[in-house]
Amino acid sequence: MTRWTKRQIAATIDHAALKPNLTDQDLVENCRLGKRYHVASVCVRPSDVALAAQELAGSGVVPSAVIGFPHGAHRPEVKALEAALAIEDGARELDMVMNIGKFLSGDEAWVRRDIEGVVAEARRAGGVLVKVILETCYLTADQIARACEIARDAGADFVKTSTGFGDGPATPEAIDVMIKTVGKTLGVKASGGIRSYETACGFLDQGCRRLGSAGGTPAILDAAPEDAG
Repeated sequence: MTRWTKRQIAATIDHAALKPNLTDQDLVENCRLGKRYHVASVCVRPSDVALAAQELAGSGVVPSAVIGFPHGAHRPEVKALEAALAIEDGARELDMVMNIGKFLSGDEAWVRRDIEGVVAEARRAGGVLVKVILETCYLTADQIARACEIARDAGADFVKTSTGFGDGPATPEAIDVMIKTVGKTLGVKASGGIRSYETACGFLDQGCRRLGSAGGTPAILDAAPEDAG
């Protein structure tokens, strides 16, 4: 296992503040935690983007927003509008949920159009990243690979394992498929169930460029060494 430093791991973490019962004060505290650890981004619910952007301004920590969360079943037009409004409120990264039901139904055209709508809003704004959440716990290895290909062809920047609200966490097996399928062209993000330094290092060693974590962020980073020596 590579000895990833606190700074190196923090630069990959999207700290999630997505529970339905979070208050505005909870959100502010999560943003302060993100700033304290210098994480890559703080990922929030659509209604919280403006407050998160205000709290994170000037810190170097990016406000990110979930789109079509947590089930991915919003209509494409709704996801595109949600993306546009999140960007208007200050989001610089979007973690959108793929329409899992349509994908499993074989309607790949719907899935691609769904992603393309969000990507179009991100491109219109300029410099906004789109990560597509596949919810890999519901997919076979072949389905994970195909979902990655659709996300790539629709213009996404990243593929991501999980919402954290599905039936299972990120797994090394799912990440292996994702890396082999699109790792040379897209970023891969492991999310869900990452609560320890060892787990984080394992996914980074596999080639992940981002990690999603909520309550585990302090435990991961407090266990990380300050330097690689």
